[in-house]
Amino acid sequence: MGSMSLMHWLIVGILVILLFGGSRFSNMMGDVAKGIKQFKKGMSEDDEAAAAAKPVAPTRLEGSAAPEATVYKTEAEPVREER
Repeated sequence: MGSMSLMHWLIVGILVILLFGGSRFSNMMGDVAKGIKQFKKGMSEDDEAAAAAKPVAPTRLEGSAAPEATVYKTEAEPVREER
């Protein structure tokens, strides 16, 4: 009931082609392909720019020694109750 069969998809495809026309639909797909190519080209240009950038030498951070750990008494003295 909720899934569409092959016949439903064929009818939807035919309606789309009738509404948009064959040439308009192919032009639209061509524009989508051009957009994808431009996106890939832009991404590769970003990668090339990042690779061409001069790497920056890391700076050295000076630090002091960590303070000595203090030991805390973890067990409490037993309390004696008088009755």
